Amino acid sequence: MRKTAVVYWSGTGNTQMMAEKVAEGVRAAGAEADVYNCTEFSADLMDNYEAVAFGCPSMGSEQLEDTEFEPVFTECEAKLSGKVIGLFGSYGWGDGEWMRNWEETCLGDGAVFAGESVICNEAPDDEADAACIALGKKLAGE
Repeated sequence: MRKTAVVYWSGTGNTQMMAEKVAEGVRAAGAEADVYNCTEFSADLMDNYEAVAFGCPSMGSEQLEDTEFEPVFTECEAKLSGKVIGLFGSYGWGDGEWMRNWEETCLGDGAVFAGESVICNEAPDDEADAACIALGKKLAGE
């Protein structure tokens, strides 16, 4: 089982709820999960984990939150090659373009996706909760 970090930024609480469900899935698979607000995480911590889940909602014109989350993620990019990752986040408009762009960035960095990224419109519903738990289990190696 993979020790997993769940790193997120949340403005309204929706992405935080998703982060908690991803961590629940990691723990349900029997692995250790540490949940971090992005302001508590840095690239130095990447080496402590076999898998990392990143969560950020869509902001502005379908982009990552750029004052707190994006700088931390950009710092972590150098350590994504070969790292098992998962992505998740909520959105209130658009069609998920920010997630597709984010996935392309991660693939370009050499990351290995544990499973399909999870997006939901506004607050996570039962389906999004289940998808987050499933992503957590895959991150753990189940």
